[in-house]
Amino acid sequence: MSENTAAPHQITIAMMRESLYSAVVCDALDSLGYARQSPRVPLPPMTGCRKLLGRCKTTLWADMAHPDPKPYDLELRAVDACRPDDVLIAAAAGSMRSGIWGELLSTAAKNAGCAGAIVDGAVRDVSKMTAMPFAVFARGVSPYDSLHRQRVIDVDVTVEIDGVKFSPGDLVIADEDGVVVVPHQIEAEAISRAWAKVHAENAVRDAIKAGMKATAAFQKYGVL
Repeated sequence: MSENTAAPHQITIAMMRESLYSAVVCDALDSLGYARQSPRVPLPPMTGCRKLLGRCKTTLWADMAHPDPKPYDLELRAVDACRPDDVLIAAAAGSMRSGIWGELLSTAAKNAGCAGAIVDGAVRDVSKMTAMPFAVFARGVSPYDSLHRQRVIDVDVTVEIDGVKFSPGDLVIADEDGVVVVPHQIEAEAISRAWAKVHAENAVRDAIKAGMKATAAFQKYGVL
C-alpha cells in the first residue's frame, strides 16, 4: 500500500497521528461544506504533548451551587469506561471555577488507553500530567478541586464547545493550531481528502525548495 494512495478504510488512527494535523483537516472539512468544526476559543496544549488524535468520549459539566450528594460519581464512571484511542471531552462551558481534570483522572484514563483530554475549562496538576506524559488541551489552570464546585451531569451525549458539536465516537484532532472535530457521517471522505492534501503539500514543498516559484507551484499542483 502506498501512503499517497491509501483508501480511507486503510488509514489507521496511528497513521493519522503520524501525518495529519488540524489545519489540513479543517481544509478538508471546508471542501465538504463543514466550515465550523473548530472552536474559536483557545484550547492550547498544557502538558508538553503537542498533538492529540482519537475518538470523542464526551462528558458534560455544570457549576454547582450546593454540596454534591455523589462526589465525582459520573466523571469516575466516564473515565473507567474509556477505551483505547478515546479522547475525553470535558464540556464545561469555559468555566474556570475549578480544575476539573488533573493527575489522578489522567492516570486512570491513560491506564485505560485514553489518548488524552480536551477540557473547555480549567485543569490542575499540570507538572504531574506533563511528567506522565498525558496530552491535555484546556482553557487554563486552577488550583481548586472540583468538589462542590463543578460536576459531570451527563456522559456519552453530544456536547458543545463554543458552539461546535462533539458527539461520541467522532474523530477529534488537537494541536498548537487548534481543535478540530470530524463528524462521523463524513469522516471517510474528510480523512481521504486530508490525506491526499498532506501528500500533495509534501510535493509542493519539495518543488519550492528545489527552486520553483510559489505561483508556479500553485498553478501546477493546485495546493496552498
